[in-house]
Amino acid sequence: MREDFAWDDIARLVDGDGKIVDTRSMGFSERDRLDLVRCLAAPEGHLDSKQITDCFGEHFFATNFWLLWCTTFAFQPWHSAIEFRRYLRRFIHLFPEFASMSRIRRTRYNQYDSIVRPLTAWLRERDVTLHTGCHVTDLGLAPGRRSTRVERIYLSRSGRDEQIEVAPEDLVLVTNGSMTDASSLGSHTSAPPPPPRSSDAWLLWHRLARGRDDFGNPDAFHKHVKESRWESFTVTTKDPAFLKALEEFSGRETGRGGMMTFTDSNWLLTIVANRQPVYRDQPEDFSVWWGYGLFPGHAGNHTPKPMTMCSGREILEEVLHHLHFDEPKAAQILQTSTVVPCLMPYITSQFLARRRDDQPKVVSEGSVNLAFMGQFAEVPDDVVFTVEYSVRTAWTAVSQLLRLDTHPPAVYKGHHDPHVLAAALETMHRR
Repeated sequence: MREDFAWDDIARLVDGDGKIVDTRSMGFSERDRLDLVRCLAAPEGHLDSKQITDCFGEHFFATNFWLLWCTTFAFQPWHSAIEFRRYLRRFIHLFPEFASMSRIRRTRYNQYDSIVRPLTAWLRERDVTLHTGCHVTDLGLAPGRRSTRVERIYLSRSGRDEQIEVAPEDLVLVTNGSMTDASSLGSHTSAPPPPPRSSDAWLLWHRLARGRDDFGNPDAFHKHVKESRWESFTVTTKDPAFLKALEEFSGRETGRGGMMTFTDSNWLLTIVANRQPVYRDQPEDFSVWWGYGLFPGHAGNHTPKPMTMCSGREILEEVLHHLHFDEPKAAQILQTSTVVPCLMPYITSQFLARRRDDQPKVVSEGSVNLAFMGQFAEVPDDVVFTVEYSVRTAWTAVSQLLRLDTHPPAVYKGHHDPHVLAAALETMHRR
């Protein structure tokens, strides 16, 4: 993680007139504060199946706090109250600097270059075999319900069905569900195609959970695409005009400005210009920035159709409309930029309203060699949609199946720290 180029955002929210919003106040009413404290203190069992809207009044969702919170973490009002409460507790220490994002750390490059590529190289150096282009379609479980043991793995490789026999010393770690499954790419001149009706990445979990209540409920996360989708877009340009204009507008050099959300955007657009280069192999004369819309099914303010039906160029036109750049500058940016949109139907499926047992435990009771890991395995107290959650589930799986004495580090619990609570309460009362 890089400390020498941390965010220090002073243009986190931008209103419909292209003016920077003063975020020193969270915009809470007394009822909002009481509801927030009540949600923090509520036993988690009382929030089973509840949405965030079940815990807060209408005014809460118009506050600066909610606009900052939902666009930082990608929450929607209809998402899980359980997950919202966990996030409040997990990140309450960020409240005082939440608008500036100055305490949020990130990798030097994109996460694939900074985490996945080095980890893959490290594994291969240790003779780990990685197979790509394979779909695991089912697991053969040994008969009986007192213990769970996988005997074979069924898979499809390049269109051919295969099976792998599982040896007594083998462990089977399953990623159940997928946030990025069925994502589709558009282009600068065309919108992303609609997602397919069937979903290979979820099929395995459906098959495993059939007739077993200890393997969770994939329907809670898989069947509500309109509530779990949003759309991102990546912009590549050889011309520095956009980044220079953004620096001038935001008062921060590229990489320090953090996220910028357009509060009046029908798509609830947010853009991010990180320190260049974003990719290790990025050519020196190219720059890359990106953004996303949390309401892609709505018609745009400038473009009179849903974001899901827009080309990359049309999405960029919508962004420039909200930035109020002058016409010559906007024309130059449009002419020198290439935009690739990506529609992700399940990207916040892990946030959907659920019961606590809708996600399976990492290691179910009686499991001999099978564990679940990833964003849809249950880890009490920790929060999904983070790299840490994936690491924690994998670490827990190996530790429990091998009965090791080493365990993942404890989840940070700032809500137990009186200094953290005092600072959060002071922030909540700013006017």
